[in-house]
Amino acid sequence: MRDVAVVGFAQRQMQEFDGSPTCVELLVPLFAECYEQTGWTRRDIGFWCSGSSDYLAGRSFSFVQAVDAIGVIPPVNESHVEMDLAWAVYEAWLKIQTGEVDTALVYAFGKSSAGLLRRTLALQLEPYTMTPLWPDTVSLAGLQARAGLDAGLWDEKAMAEVAHRSLTDAETNEYAVRSGGSSVAELLARPVYADPLRKHDCAPVTDGAAAIVLAAGDRAREVRDRPAWLSGISHHVDPMSMGTRDLTRSPSAARSGAALDLDGVDLAELHAPFSHQELVLRRELGLGDDVRINPSGGALTSNPMFSAGGIRIGEAARRVWDGESDKALAHATSGPALQQNLVCTLEGQR
Repeated sequence: MRDVAVVGFAQRQMQEFDGSPTCVELLVPLFAECYEQTGWTRRDIGFWCSGSSDYLAGRSFSFVQAVDAIGVIPPVNESHVEMDLAWAVYEAWLKIQTGEVDTALVYAFGKSSAGLLRRTLALQLEPYTMTPLWPDTVSLAGLQARAGLDAGLWDEKAMAEVAHRSLTDAETNEYAVRSGGSSVAELLARPVYADPLRKHDCAPVTDGAAAIVLAAGDRAREVRDRPAWLSGISHHVDPMSMGTRDLTRSPSAARSGAALDLDGVDLAELHAPFSHQELVLRRELGLGDDVRINPSGGALTSNPMFSAGGIRIGEAARRVWDGESDKALAHATSGPALQQNLVCTLEGQR
């Protein structure tokens, strides 16, 4: 296996696109930031891969327009996944493993504010018995949270503690669209939004984009003194039907974590769009109290569709670069109630 590292990362997260720029206008500054970090130009990138959704954009082949941000003369080696940025990272990692390329730039974008996101996401449900009912994502998460409460696996105070810590940590994150922890007691006093969830238990609707640069071996060492080496990556998916799985568990997250060496993980960026989902993930991944969780604030403070999972990888890599972490875990999820999960580890030494 080739050693591959994250060597560049740029992001934008906002409540809504200021002036409603096109995806090209949003991506060009991110690419420029990645070039500045690495000292490269587009000619140094061997492979490009994007993540986005035509459903979210409201038009077919929306990702094709985004390619204009790259510049295609001379032609580029490019691909696309109808998934979060984290899965584009996985495809690019595989591409580098083939030996065909040594470098890759992956990016993703999405404008969630253009429609009613919680309803739009019903289109990803099982199409015969679930989608016709149009259950929205917040209501499904509420069912999941209630199942855990009734089973005694967590309580509302534990959920509020997750939200409080996330909102407090987000005060130092310039890209967070929500911050300010207040107190656990004050959070619990707020009205219920989708029983048993309160608004702070749910990720805010967020527009945004992100880009990550990967490089193999010596190409990574050329760029950074301490690259964030991808020492492991795995992803699994649970059944599509909500009635065939225990919503208080996430077997796909557990299987993904079990495929990796998680010994020595000191920091984890978990893509948990709802407060109780962090509790599920911590249990499934076996993360102890000594592991620092979501120092960026996580998805509860900003959650751009198709970028938020990849941003977890970028945030973890940034802390490895800075020496804050020797071994970090990054996680991304897709689908309702933690249906599909990707887990990777990043290390400062290789």
